[in-house]
Amino acid sequence: MKGPIILAMAGALLGSSASAQDSAAIGAINANSLAQHIKVLASDAFEGRKPFTRGEDSTIQYLADQFRQLGLQPGNGDSYFQEVPMVSISSRPADHLVMEGAGGAVTLSYLDDFVAATRRVQEQVSISHSELVFAGYGIVAPEYGWNDYKGLDVKGKTVIVMINDPGFADSSLFKGRNMSYYGRWTYKFEEASRQGATGVIIIHETAAASYPWKVVRSGWSTSKLHLQTADNNQHRTAVEGWITLDAAKKIFQLAGISPDIMQKARVKGFKPVDLHLHTSLVINNTIKKSTSHNVLAVLPGAKRPQECVVYSAHWDHFGIGEPVKGDSIYNGAVDNATGTAGLLALATAFTRLSQKPERSVLFLSVTGEEQGLLGSEYYVAHPSFALNKTAADINLDVLNTFGRTRDVTVIGYGQSMLDEYARGAAARQGRVIVPEANPEGGWFFRSDHFNFAKKGVPGLYIGPGTDAIGHEPGWGKEQVSAYNRLRYHSPADEFNPATWVMDGMVADVRLLFDVGYHLSNESSYPAWKQGSEFSAYRK
Repeated sequence: MKGPIILAMAGALLGSSASAQDSAAIGAINANSLAQHIKVLASDAFEGRKPFTRGEDSTIQYLADQFRQLGLQPGNGDSYFQEVPMVSISSRPADHLVMEGAGGAVTLSYLDDFVAATRRVQEQVSISHSELVFAGYGIVAPEYGWNDYKGLDVKGKTVIVMINDPGFADSSLFKGRNMSYYGRWTYKFEEASRQGATGVIIIHETAAASYPWKVVRSGWSTSKLHLQTADNNQHRTAVEGWITLDAAKKIFQLAGISPDIMQKARVKGFKPVDLHLHTSLVINNTIKKSTSHNVLAVLPGAKRPQECVVYSAHWDHFGIGEPVKGDSIYNGAVDNATGTAGLLALATAFTRLSQKPERSVLFLSVTGEEQGLLGSEYYVAHPSFALNKTAADINLDVLNTFGRTRDVTVIGYGQSMLDEYARGAAARQGRVIVPEANPEGGWFFRSDHFNFAKKGVPGLYIGPGTDAIGHEPGWGKEQVSAYNRLRYHSPADEFNPATWVMDGMVADVRLLFDVGYHLSNESSYPAWKQGSEFSAYRK
């Protein structure tokens, strides 16, 4: 009965456009193959897959070997590797962070109360008696009539800003609960640099950030990677960092200002506040310039090989870091051995099609996602296929490990016509698509499709559904929440074949195969929807 069942599933998934022989393709996406890849990639032997380490060497060689065995062509000329020049900066504050004023001082402890680092490629950076200014959200958004820096000269000063954007508190502002890019921490640092600030500090709030302080702490307790630049990042602020909400309240109290100032900053027309405090900090850096690697392979298109559909997934994680309960290896099994395994399964499926797709299909496994989407940023600046000939990027990051669902989450729902492709593929599985449950988390801006979007290429990024088959309402949502609370970006993110239920992951990867299959055989390009901030780039 195995053959007819697979055949029926393939017909339902691919529709009448696929021949019966394509059951071999869809059958290649199965629990055993996914689990085997995850077991290898998330093993202690791969040491958490951090760029510039032995873990990178093991990972990229494994991926290249898999692509080679499938008979896929190298995706970067005659190589499966694309060199990505990076710099590793291990920053360590020399002392506590002290905020001082006429009324006394507040002393903050590293990791417990604050984290701080620099992007500047130099052995030591410092700020001395830098004036502190509270600049609300730290946003300049002309299209929303919002400017937290209006009338403010921050040269030589350190700005304290809030995470997220005004829509988080007032649904009538910006995109409401759907976080805009203005809400992301990366934007806060970029804007402070454009304004000429010496330092920028973000106030952490768990709900607004969508993750607890321990995620900030673990991510900032080890070295950070950045793309190499001609000016060694001297255009960036000297110091970037975060403080806890409790630390922020102490600072406001010292400044003689009520913490309600944060509530006032959520109202249009808020003006920045001079805290009449100053701070000094020295950061010592250990610097290493080196080269990481994207891994890429291509299945050439039969009719229009110059056009392509991209499947992407990041292979990297955090390597070896601060121990938690005696475990210091950040294995990254869900994030993102699952997506990388899915990429390999998709590559296998496309090689087993009875007829090659009309467009080329690029399988792109990128580095440095956990450090700020670096590998995908480098790829879109140095693409193998012209971006105006790239139909879409289908991104795999953090897949379902708890079983089948009746729904599938489209992250960034409403951005592009890829929603309709996902809806059709879901319907062929007897499922429905739903928007993400917490769009205030800004998840659309937190994985590698975002760099394609910034260049005008629509991206599809799905997450696990929550309407779990065979379970009470709310159970699936709790599985997602529990992962974010207990295992996300921690050594606890490990592969456990005894508890993982793989059929939900299989269904989701097959859905993405369906979407890519149709895109690879079309001649049109999916468009951005009206109102998307990325539509102008595609035009």
